[in-house]
Amino acid sequence: MDTLDAIILGIIQGLTEFLPVSSSGHLELGKAILGDSSLPEESMMFTVVLHFATALSTIVVFRKDIFDIFKGLFQFKWNEETQFSAKIIISMIPAALIGVFFEDYLEELFGGSVIFVGFMLIITALLLWLADKAKDTGKPVSFMNAFVIGVAQAIAMLPGISRSGSTISTSVLLGNDKTKAARFSFLMVVPLIFGKIAKDLLDGNITEESVGGSHLIIGFVAAFLSGLVACTWMISLVRKSKLSYFSIYCFIVGIFAIAFGYFA
Repeated sequence: MDTLDAIILGIIQGLTEFLPVSSSGHLELGKAILGDSSLPEESMMFTVVLHFATALSTIVVFRKDIFDIFKGLFQFKWNEETQFSAKIIISMIPAALIGVFFEDYLEELFGGSVIFVGFMLIITALLLWLADKAKDTGKPVSFMNAFVIGVAQAIAMLPGISRSGSTISTSVLLGNDKTKAARFSFLMVVPLIFGKIAKDLLDGNITEESVGGSHLIIGFVAAFLSGLVACTWMISLVRKSKLSYFSIYCFIVGIFAIAFGYFA
């Protein structure tokens, strides 16, 4: 992977992280089109680093929300901020368990299997279409909802299943308010990404040799900067636009990915 490829993939990650179109799926398709020949674990590492970059951009954009949450927590009361934090923790459990016990299996899916990505994008399209037809009751996210949304996030660890698409769709199908669902969706992934990076650091998977002066740093910067730009206006787009538009897009890209995998 050269510098230009790393920049292109970083921008793809930054722009697609905040839309319900699967950033990991677009990354795998982008790697295949660019001819990336990384080993599965190296490809997975690159994907995780780019997600870390967009997680940081999420923190920057949502810094006021995160500050209010921490402020509420230090009041040591069962207030709205404490309840929100508890729901975030509950939502993390399914994905954390999958990440710990099935990490090796997940890595094998991050090695250019664009046909698999295509089918997963079509599933994402179906989820978005169903959510678009669901009635928005304006209900806030409950504790049980948080766990179910967490299961959706765990499933979205598969490349091609949109994390934001699956979590927002699940939340809307449960009758939750789309605005609250979008906020919960974008914030619930931040602890998981930081946890994954911390685990890789402790396991020795991220070393100075693996990241210093490499395409990982270039991709990280590209993803972070494009993520900052994208997050400020795409969140509003997700909340205001019909999910069916993204459903059609995912279906078209899914068909393209399957065709590319068969004929490339």
